[in-house]
Amino acid sequence: MTAVWTSRTGLRFPDHVPAAVRAGWLADGRCPDADLYALFAARVAAHPGREAVVLATDPRGGGWDYARLDAEVRRISGLFTEAGLGAGDVVALRLPNGPAAVAAELAVYAIGAVALPYPVGGGSRDTRALLGRARARAAVFAEPGDLAACAGLPHLATVFTPERDLTGARWLGARPRAPWRPGRVDPAAPARLLVSSGSEAEPKMVAYAHHAMAGGRAAYLRALSPGRAPRRHLVLVSLASSFGSCGVVTLAALGGTLLVQPAFDAEAALRAIGRHRPTHVFGVPTMLRRLAEAPPADADLSSLTALVSSGAELPASTARACERRFRRPVITVYGSSDGVNCHTVYRPEPAGLAGVPDPDVAEIRITDPEGRRLPPGEPGEIQARGPMTPLCYVGDPALDARYRTADGWVRTGDLGRLDEAGRLFLLGRLRNVVIRGGYNISPAEVERELGAHPAIAEAACVPVPDPELGERLCACVLAAPDGPAPALADLNAFLLRDRGLEKRKLPERLLTLTAMPYGPTGKICRRTLTERATAHFGQA
Repeated sequence: MTAVWTSRTGLRFPDHVPAAVRAGWLADGRCPDADLYALFAARVAAHPGREAVVLATDPRGGGWDYARLDAEVRRISGLFTEAGLGAGDVVALRLPNGPAAVAAELAVYAIGAVALPYPVGGGSRDTRALLGRARARAAVFAEPGDLAACAGLPHLATVFTPERDLTGARWLGARPRAPWRPGRVDPAAPARLLVSSGSEAEPKMVAYAHHAMAGGRAAYLRALSPGRAPRRHLVLVSLASSFGSCGVVTLAALGGTLLVQPAFDAEAALRAIGRHRPTHVFGVPTMLRRLAEAPPADADLSSLTALVSSGAELPASTARACERRFRRPVITVYGSSDGVNCHTVYRPEPAGLAGVPDPDVAEIRITDPEGRRLPPGEPGEIQARGPMTPLCYVGDPALDARYRTADGWVRTGDLGRLDEAGRLFLLGRLRNVVIRGGYNISPAEVERELGAHPAIAEAACVPVPDPELGERLCACVLAAPDGPAPALADLNAFLLRDRGLEKRKLPERLLTLTAMPYGPTGKICRRTLTERATAHFGQA
């Protein structure tokens, strides 16, 4: 029987993993039987004076310790409770990185509500779409434009803001009338909605229970450096992104220190490494590339254990730049908000290696189009299921039907294979293809080989329309800082001769850029690139 949680506004959250499977993960200790705030409170009791959240750009160098952060969480929890919020409510959070954002998110968990964080800077369209589909009863906004954007949403009853004088919003800095006391929160209930644009027209939301956040997601973070404690994580991405959800997990499940910037700044981040001594740096490849090339040249990097790259495929040139600058391993994470994870230390060969799946995070299987498990060596669709697996897609049964199996596995839409040693190789996307005259080309495969060219800092491949063949492949490239980008003929000679790419997969258009377009989460915006390439080449 499928477990279903229903919000107070009538939104259903079915758990598509069989109850017996979830119970097994709980019984063998892979998911803690506690909610996120209870885990955080235990960390407060164990080390109240340890640094919890540090604004890495603060020239004073100070941060909030666990005791101060907990006091702020309790204060905000009191304000939420006085506003009538509690278990079964969805609370949207759109705040820049910082201690206030962390405290607000933990307060949502503390009252048993469901957090819907999403990044600042993406315009107001997401506000109406996400809050409307999630039937959010409350929101915390830092930008006045979001107040106007959410006007008229039928379920939204309360809006909080850090600004005291914004009309129609409660002041988040107020004191509650009475001290707040924690109550029991069901750890199997929804805790956070992860937002991802994925391949859908609108951002999709994926519901995670406390178990999955504090179990599978925490296990992935622990595996980045087994036995090392306490961890100090410099998270360059937005904490409201799927990748950035590691922020609160660092505190609640690992008891570490979280270092953040309000917005990404490569030079400031490099200085923060020397000042605040992080053990790990988390960023998308574009951020890590800019970090590797930023001054000052004499920054103290000795505290670092590793850099962690996710959100997009790591170009070989970026990995090389990071290894030259930091002299530390670069860990690449293959994963998504849908509950998929596999990671490994970057190696240029063998190409496409994603790592050995960790059953404490997510088991991986390869299936044929009918869903039958394939033997080692056979390519097929990558499917995942494990303690990290989310409950469901939010308010979209069609996505559940498309991407979840009857026994709870996540269909990734990615093509891969497992070898005899259990290593996962990513071969490309099943959905994301360029169809040239009936032949399917995987942009991911071509991008991987383009990333090996020493003159290219970043590359992304997109389709451009063609009246004869339907689509042609366009390579959009950003040159490395020490020289110009190669011409199309030279680039294709490299792909054909040095990388062994088949001739029919070679790009037929080249768009050289002075800057890559990035979305709010720091990843390359492919929609913008497709529009630019189409406008530039038309149907030539």
